[in-house]
Amino acid sequence: MLKTCISIVMAAGVLTVMGIGSPWAAEQKSPPAGGQKVTLMLGGKFCDSYPEDVEMALKKVPGVKAVDLKSMPGHAVVEVEPGKAKPDQLEAAVNGVKGSGWHCTAQLMK
Repeated sequence: MLKTCISIVMAAGVLTVMGIGSPWAAEQKSPPAGGQKVTLMLGGKFCDSYPEDVEMALKKVPGVKAVDLKSMPGHAVVEVEPGKAKPDQLEAAVNGVKGSGWHCTAQLMK
């Protein structure tokens, strides 16, 4: 019974983090006027120590309007102009952020 309760709580937590079933999810699904949001899950060795580098790399992608690294820890919420910045371009930008002994990775959240 305890395992079942823990599983339910963990599943609810994952869904909440992903924005499913929360008021935030409805907000994210409808793109703002003139833009849409793309959420990337960030990873990599020590990547969380270099948020400025990640933000700068994402802002260099044509069509990126804004980058939010604070509202969802471990994620980048990127506002893009429709049809300009593609998710694979955003992933490639983050994957190119690296230094001596550290690197960043990004995966599109669907």
